[in-house]
This record gives sequence, structure tokens and C-alpha cells, in this order.
Amino acid sequence: MNNLLWLIPILPLVGFIINGLGRNTLSKGVIGFIGSTVVLASFVLSVLAFLQINSSHTPIEVTYFDWISVGSLTIPFSFLVDQLSSIMLLIITGVGFLIHVYSAGYMHDDEGFGKFFSYLNLFIFFMLLLVLGSNYIIMFIGWEGVGLCSYLLIGFWYSNASYSDVAKKAFVMNRIGDLGFLIAVFIIAQTFGSVSFSTVLEGAGHMKSGNPTLTLITLLLFVGATGKSAQLPLFTWLPDAMAGPTPVSALIHAATMVTAGIYMIARSNIMFTLAPITLHVISIIGLATILIAALIAMTQTDIKKVLAYSTVSQLGYMFLGLGVGAYTGAFFHVLTHAFFKALLFLCAGSVIHAVSGEQDMRKMGGLRGKLPVTFITMFIGTWAIAGLPPFAGFFSKDEILAHVYEQSPVLWVFGVIAAMFTSFYMFRLLYLTFFGKFRGTHEQEHHLHESPSSMTIPLMVLAVLSMVGGFINVPHVLGGHHWLQNYLAPVFEASTKIQELHPAELSSSTEWMLMGISVGGAFIALIFAYSKYISKGHVPVADTEQRSPLTGLAYNKFYIDEVYDFLVRKPLDGLSVFFYKVVDLMGIDGIVNGLGRGSIEASKDLRLLQNGNVGFYIFMMVIGVIAVLGYGIYSIMNLI
Repeated sequence: MNNLLWLIPILPLVGFIINGLGRNTLSKGVIGFIGSTVVLASFVLSVLAFLQINSSHTPIEVTYFDWISVGSLTIPFSFLVDQLSSIMLLIITGVGFLIHVYSAGYMHDDEGFGKFFSYLNLFIFFMLLLVLGSNYIIMFIGWEGVGLCSYLLIGFWYSNASYSDVAKKAFVMNRIGDLGFLIAVFIIAQTFGSVSFSTVLEGAGHMKSGNPTLTLITLLLFVGATGKSAQLPLFTWLPDAMAGPTPVSALIHAATMVTAGIYMIARSNIMFTLAPITLHVISIIGLATILIAALIAMTQTDIKKVLAYSTVSQLGYMFLGLGVGAYTGAFFHVLTHAFFKALLFLCAGSVIHAVSGEQDMRKMGGLRGKLPVTFITMFIGTWAIAGLPPFAGFFSKDEILAHVYEQSPVLWVFGVIAAMFTSFYMFRLLYLTFFGKFRGTHEQEHHLHESPSSMTIPLMVLAVLSMVGGFINVPHVLGGHHWLQNYLAPVFEASTKIQELHPAELSSSTEWMLMGISVGGAFIALIFAYSKYISKGHVPVADTEQRSPLTGLAYNKFYIDEVYDFLVRKPLDGLSVFFYKVVDLMGIDGIVNGLGRGSIEASKDLRLLQNGNVGFYIFMMVIGVIAVLGYGIYSIMNLI
């Protein structure tokens, strides 16, 4: 496997090159086949790498060449596959392949079909590079690459100016976080003399808890994670990113790219474990993100916007898990979230495809009979994300909440409340979309149809994964053996030893109680949503109608974008205008233009002396000679 490792990222890159160059000459069938096959081949190789790691329990590290050498700092171009990255490879290539297949049907009528597939392949390449890199520099290259691809794919329909604007917004907000990551890498290189994971993490393990340098490094890394993984205050780009095609939402903004921040923190876990201040900050930011995003999702009427804010909220759960040291639980939720959120986005795409591009749930309804496969699979995804047993989300969310309870019952209470919100807004989406009477136009109703098999087969596969994915880490209290926890144990070994110094094991009765409360809360929210949207037939009011103050506040996303606009954009615009009009035009340009105008004005008078009269020239020459002689006599007299 060591000799084939380089093929995992290279194959999608080859697909990008072929589809990019042949986008106008190759048929759509060939483009779709190439784009999907290269990702499938990477998935097969990733499975082989996983099997090797699982059997040997020994990480695979391959160095291809010495890349950068400056003084004592040497940065090799090398790949690392261990327990953590092997699962990420399966998620990226496995879910990525399903989304590529789905895209072949969803984007078939788009004139930019070839370009779209080339961008998807390029994204997979950079995401694999991010995961495979054995040091922070290669990770950062992949980190920046997926940001670039995100920009290209969000603004794919660039002829729409608003789509281009949100693509730029995503790019800029990610750059803010990336600056924190980059500064952290500089400090890591300065502190440890290396950027390789093995050297850095081993060196960090010998430092004392609360070390100021580690605290600074981890806070800066977390800044990078807040940008890429859409946490407060850098989360507003993600919901706007729904402007891109639905497969983009499923691939980049649900299953892979937005989890890069969680992967980076999990990879650097020992540094964060030894920085308790940073972990506390992560917990608070994660919980605040969960609650704010969930409240907004409860009021949105755009089906993709609901899922987008749901993604932000679920990412908050992952960060909450990281903040309490539940690294396995957080990564477990990354895995299950990839299944059910990709499923939900693709189901939403199937609905949008059926209703001729409509995304407003107020204009849907009654679709379960017309879209049976989409309805059943979306029901499965909704049940999973709501944390209801026995589907995937129940196991991963319960593990995070159990660890949160160990650290802080207060945080746990808010986490359970947020879980109830999740159940409510997801079943609200399901009921408004598939139940009741169809509220769209007669023309839309006439064309309602189930999506083609290229779109429904990936839905079925993801639905099965959403049902069974949680069983890879069943807790002991439910008769399981924590397979995922045991598999990832070598990656988190150093952190686990430190955490064992302060044990806080829960009893079986406590675990049953916590599960019961969480599941009971989700069922209550489900029933409340049923009562409101099915029994009472409630439909959210039109945008022109009056809302209650709290509902209006949440519907308008708590005016966070407007606050940023007032506090950041407008002052920067005003400062830019000041520098342009005062410093640039009046200052720099004023000096330069003033010198030019002075020369011109002076020359206007002096040129009058050039009148063409020879006598005048002789007279001036005599005056000049006399002046020179006079100056000479004056100088001699001073010397005497």
C-alpha cells in the first residue's frame, strides 16, 4: 500500500485535468464517468489503506522528497495515514463518490457540466491533501485549496451577481480564519523547530498544562477552525453558500470541508488538552453556535437554508465535544453527520429538482406520494439528525452529551435544549415539505416526479449508512464495545493519559438517564412540530406579514450580518474613502501634481525670455558675465 498511497490524491487531480481540458469537447456521459471513476478508485485505495491500518495498527508514513530546507528547519513532502486520517479518507472518497454520481443526474442539463465536475475533482484532491499531509504546511496547502474550490463552486453560477457576492464573502471570511492558522504555524515552527506532526506533538506532550505558548498556538489554530468550520463569529458565510448547486452543499458544506477544523484540532489534540483555557473557549463558542444556529433554523422557510443552519449547529456540537475533551465523540459525530447531512442535502436537491427549482417550503407540501424514495430517505435522515434511536445521530450525539455532562451539567442542559430544537426544525421541514396539500403552482404540480436513479441510488446508500453508521461505536451500557474509540485510541493516547488523572466516569444508571432525557426531549419536539404543522396545518407567514418579535429576530438571523456590516464593513469603507480622497488624492497625488504644476507655471514665465532677439541675448550674456565677475571679486575681498 505504501507504494500506492500517492495515487489517492493524484487520481482526482487527473480527473480535474482531463475534465477541465475536455469540458467543451467530451460528452457529458464521459465527463461524469471520468469524474466519478477517479473518486471511486481513490475510495478503493482508501479502503485498502484502512484495512492495512486496522490489521497492523501501524501508521503509514511515506516521504517523497525534502521540500523546503531553511536553516535548521526541514519540511519534507510526505503523507501520513493513521487511524484518524484513514477514516477521513473513507468519508471524503466514499461520500464524495456518491455525490459525484448524484451530480451526473442533477447537473445534466447545465451547460457548465464539465467545468462543474472538474471543480468537484479538484476539491477532492485538495481535501485529500489536507488529510494526508504529515505536517502543518501540507495540511495548510490543502486547507487553502478547499477554500479556493469552495469559492469556485459557491459562485459556479457566476452570471448571477448575488451568487458571486456570497462566493466572495465565503472566500474573505475563510481568509480571516486562515490568517490565524498561518500565524500558529509560524509559532509552531519557531517553538518546536519543525512542523511535522510527530515532532511537534511529541514536543508538546512534554510541556506543562497551561503553557502560554501552547495556549497562544491553540487559540490561533481555533481561529482557523472557526473560519473553515463556520463557528461564531465567522459562520455567516456558510448559510449564504447555499447559492451554489445542491451537490456542492452536500459535499463541501456538510460532509467534508467544514469538518476540516474538527480534524485539525483532533490531529493536534495533545496541544489542546494541555491548553485548558482554549478548551473552555471552544466549549463556550461551540455551545453558543449550536443555540444561535438552531434558533435561526427554526424560522427559515428556504429548505436549503434550514439545512445550512442545521450544519452550523451540528458543527457546534462537534466543537462542544472537542471543548470537553471528547475527541472520539466529536470525530464520531463528524462521521455520522457526513452520512445524514449529505443525505438530507441530496434529498433537498431531489425535492428542488421535482418542483422546478423552488426552494421555499411554504410553496411545497404533499410530496410524499409523488416522491416516495425521496420522502423515505429524507425521513431516515431527519430521524438520524434528531438523535432518535437506533439511527446514527443518536449514538454520536449521546456520546458528546454524556461527556459534556461529566464536565458541566449546566452545559449539558443547554446541549439537550439545542437537541430538542434540532428535532423540531427538522421535523418541521419534513412536515412542510411532504405532508398536507401541495401549495405550489398548478404548473409545478403537473410536473412533479421522482428523481432519476442516478440521484435516488446515492440517497438509498446514504440512508442505509445513516441507519447503521452509529453501530461502530455503541457504548458498553447498550451492550457495545466502543469499536471506534478503541480504533482511534493510539491517536488520542497522550490526551487520554492526562484525562485519566481526573477521572469522571458515569454510572450505567446515569447514562440511561441522560439518554432517556435526550431522546424524550427529541420526541416531545417531534410531537410539537406534528401538532403545529400537521394537526393545525400551520404554514409560516409570508415575508410581508408581521411576525412576533422573537420570531422576526431569528428569521432575520439576529441581524448578525447587519451588525458586521455596521461595525466592520462601513468603517473600513469609510477609512478607505478617507485614504483615497485625503491621503492618496490630496496628499500623494497633490504633492506629485503640485510639483508638476509648479514646473509648468514657472516655465510659462521663463519661456517669455526666449523672444528670438539676438541683441537681448547678448545683453543678458553681458549681465551674466558681470554677475560672475562681481561674485568673484566679492569672494576675493572676503578672503583678504
